[in-house]
Amino acid sequence: MADLSRMSDAILNGDAAGAAAAAKEALAAGADPVEMVAQGISPAMGEVGRRFESGEYFVPELLIAARATKGIFELIRPMMAQKGAQPAGRVVIGTVKGDLHDIGKNLVAAMLEGGGFEVTDLGVNVAPEKVVSAVKEKNAQVVGLSALLTTTMPEMRNAISALREAGLRDGVKVMVGGAPVTQQFAQEVGADGYGENAASAVGVARKLLGL
Repeated sequence: MADLSRMSDAILNGDAAGAAAAAKEALAAGADPVEMVAQGISPAMGEVGRRFESGEYFVPELLIAARATKGIFELIRPMMAQKGAQPAGRVVIGTVKGDLHDIGKNLVAAMLEGGGFEVTDLGVNVAPEKVVSAVKEKNAQVVGLSALLTTTMPEMRNAISALREAGLRDGVKVMVGGAPVTQQFAQEVGADGYGENAASAVGVARKLLGL
């Protein structure tokens, strides 16, 4: 197994160029892309999440670490697809209709991808019918819904209702989050899981899928 420590260190330091260069070196040395995720990217992003929760890292550090992992995935994702490697799970994520905030959603998407999930990011202002279409198209197992505005929080309920009306609700787990969202609200709208912050998202998704 190629040494992945340089790649991991670059992720922790938010060094996108260094992370990509280290990933290329690892591939040249015969590293397996799946092992690069399991033994390099996922542990590094797990440490990023731990540092965020402990107050050592803040949102900017999460963002630049996520950017570093994104560059690596651009390199290895085609190789993983060729090998037929299966992701930990398939996730569709978006900020609900009427809400244009995306920093939290972007962080969650990055943490999930770093955790080995295949993530389809629908962006912001996502209507319920778009969620339904994406779940069908991607055969998603998890839906992540984000909201920052209290006025848009009811759209989470609408999206869950749309999944139910489309006959998809029993086959997909729904996790919700965002600054005004609480565990109680998640239960009230019928969500399966709640993430207090981006760092907790991977654990919530894995638990929902029984991983």
